[in-house]
Amino acid sequence: MTFSVLGLAPVIPIVVLDDAADAVPLARALVAGGLPAIEVTLRTPAAPAAIRAIADEVPGAVVGAGTVISPEDVGTALTAGSRFLVSPGCTDRLLDAMQASGVPFLPGVSTTSEVVALLERGITEMKFFPAEAAGGTAYVKSLSSPLPRARFCPTGGISADSAQSYLALPNVGCVGGTWMLRPDALRAKDWARVERLAREAASLEPGRRLSPEP
Repeated sequence: MTFSVLGLAPVIPIVVLDDAADAVPLARALVAGGLPAIEVTLRTPAAPAAIRAIADEVPGAVVGAGTVISPEDVGTALTAGSRFLVSPGCTDRLLDAMQASGVPFLPGVSTTSEVVALLERGITEMKFFPAEAAGGTAYVKSLSSPLPRARFCPTGGISADSAQSYLALPNVGCVGGTWMLRPDALRAKDWARVERLAREAASLEPGRRLSPEP
């Protein structure tokens, strides 16, 4: 079944795990907090086992693989049970592999030319990365008029304070971030705190305009 990654939740937690044993309790906390889409990055050796554990043991979770940078990563992610793929950037070879995967994917872009190249191939949903360093909300907003078909999940440097500014933009469906995964909470395995932070993030609303400053 094909679905839109941008429509799963307003925020996609970006998870980096060194110990696959933490995957299930962490994912349960995120899902309980209202964030079912979970991106586990392929940055550590534990990532494939973590994805498999979440896919097998956490009902309600939609687990995907992030930091997908090669066709080999696509294969690893699918074997582990990933239901979507996210890349920080894109090449023709990687894009071919993601399109052949049969699961939804968000290829990474940071320039207008990269967006146009993906639109040429019929791809309208993308990751905008690194969001803050590449121009932030002003840049993403500027893309909406000339490229109205493109919709984005900005990630990279987004915080609890800035997330709603992105979500208020007409061409943003969701954002990716790590602020609900506080390092001290993860070290302490304080899953209740992760759930509370996830619930706060889940309360953000795509398309809701910010109140004007007085």
